[in-house]
Amino acid sequence: MAFPQLIPSASSSSSLNPNKLPYSLNPNLHLQFPSQSLPRCRHPLFRRRRRPDSFHCSASSFSEKHHTNSPKSDDLVELPLFPLPLVLFPGAILPLQIFEFRYRIMMHTLLQTDLRFGVIYSDAVTGSADVGCVGEVIKHESLVDDRKPYLVAQVTWLEDRPSSNGEEDLDGLANEVETYMKDVIRLSNRLGGKPEKEVGDLRRNLFPTPFSFFVGSTFEGAPREQQALLELEDTATRLKREKETLRNTLNYLTAASAVKDAFPSS
Repeated sequence: MAFPQLIPSASSSSSLNPNKLPYSLNPNLHLQFPSQSLPRCRHPLFRRRRRPDSFHCSASSFSEKHHTNSPKSDDLVELPLFPLPLVLFPGAILPLQIFEFRYRIMMHTLLQTDLRFGVIYSDAVTGSADVGCVGEVIKHESLVDDRKPYLVAQVTWLEDRPSSNGEEDLDGLANEVETYMKDVIRLSNRLGGKPEKEVGDLRRNLFPTPFSFFVGSTFEGAPREQQALLELEDTATRLKREKETLRNTLNYLTAASAVKDAFPSS
């Protein structure tokens, strides 16, 4: 029996392939997440300005030790951009093998400056997104240097705004999302013929905002849905959308599990 796909929330504009599971929830992914708070930088997200070569950035995981003057959310700065067919979330680790000449020289420049660059989702259908995530080079091996131009943008920093409902229970909402994630992992393992075992602590004491980014980073096979989650500037809204997506997926898995029990040879 084929694995079902992630079922997006009703508000999702993603077009997903219903014939395969677009992501697999890996309970070990959280081990790559820094503990507590937003990972290592004040503004990991950004938004580009809408004109040629001008983008917005979200606060990414770069170290404050390289930046004595921390930018304000309305500051406009220039940032090298790396368009990729994936969505980077704050706190995630992204291994890259840089082979294109222009990005080699970009990395060479970064290593001589503050190590920051912007990762933006890009595909042939939708083009480049307006909101991306800032990354920091934390480990590298030098390659042959070549001189070619690379994409640079003027960006402004983004951070989650307080919820319009000031009494929103973000911790309770995050715990609900974690429960749905555990159930999805458990049923996915069961349908895949893996032994059922207790899913460990996925949240690992993360605050709601970084946890919401972690959850989005597990939707690996649905980059447009990931981009929509990244662009939300409200932690409660992001968690609610993730909860709805996971709940829909869990309903699908539950039905598939019932079918498998009724027709074990299918």
